[in-house]
Amino acid sequence: MSNWEFRDPWLLLTGLLGVLVWWLSVRNPSVVHFSSLAVFDRVPRTWRARLAKLPSVLLALAVVSLSVALARPRTPDAQTKVSREGIAIMMVVDRSSSMNARDLVADDTSVDRLSVVKKVFRDFVLGQDNAGQGRTDDTIGLVTFAGFADSLCPLTLDHGNLTVLAGDLEIVDQRREDGTAIGEGLALAVERLRKNAAKSKVIILLTDGVNNRGAISPIQAAELAAAENIKVYCIGAGTEGFAPVPRPDPFSGQIVLRRAYVEIDEQTLQEIAEKTSGRYFRATDIDSLTEIYREIDQLERTKVTELRYLQYHEHYLLFVVIGLGLMGLAVVAEGSVFRRLP
Repeated sequence: MSNWEFRDPWLLLTGLLGVLVWWLSVRNPSVVHFSSLAVFDRVPRTWRARLAKLPSVLLALAVVSLSVALARPRTPDAQTKVSREGIAIMMVVDRSSSMNARDLVADDTSVDRLSVVKKVFRDFVLGQDNAGQGRTDDTIGLVTFAGFADSLCPLTLDHGNLTVLAGDLEIVDQRREDGTAIGEGLALAVERLRKNAAKSKVIILLTDGVNNRGAISPIQAAELAAAENIKVYCIGAGTEGFAPVPRPDPFSGQIVLRRAYVEIDEQTLQEIAEKTSGRYFRATDIDSLTEIYREIDQLERTKVTELRYLQYHEHYLLFVVIGLGLMGLAVVAEGSVFRRLP
């Protein structure tokens, strides 16, 4: 029994009720007063007299046995345990004003690039739709950037809250915050991954523009990533050339779609991927973006080492039977052999 354990050990405290049950059972509400007990000293005690408190002891032991059953005693099966080692992934997402273009979803003028990215990001992390199996064993963090970089979520296994934070992302709406600081976003992600203990570290960088802000260039940030053995997958999102972008109409004041020139620095993104042993992908619509995340999902699968999967053999039923048996025996004994008259 050296490897026995309890699933809810705190429930063992209910065994203290056995003391209360014993005390309530042995106390005698009916008392007969004698002037002297000397006459009883000469009367030999029978076995019934000696075992008069046995039903009370049995009831107390029954309570203790049932309390052990409540605590769920069990023994682990040491033959089938699985040990998983996840990887660390930092998602780096562009939220500059150019992400407001409406070109990733055909025939739909209401969905901007960032909304599409957020949906595919959620599917990649949680494993919904066609984006993969999910990353349940991996720690994932989120960095966003426009004119400057911001660490929105540290590396975490709480993927539910991570996707909620990602779902609240908004495109910058102030000129002083706008821009595309790819180098700053990538460098911040490298810093967040640098101290992590995971053996495999990956950055997924998504942008739709050209680096035009920040003190750190994308190539400098890529060199930092390469020095830390961090692989960078770069995704260029959106069409190149002209794309529909919502603009206020100068006459009516209403928001209308205007064709605006957009540009992606594919050469720099390819160089970042090459320096870090990663890959560059091009996403021109939601289907190609989903397929890219699926491919990354397959490339960066978690390595699983088969050690043993912790299963348990439950023993609570034994103590339930013992407790009920002791309780039944106590009731029978109290009502027959050890019956007391008030």
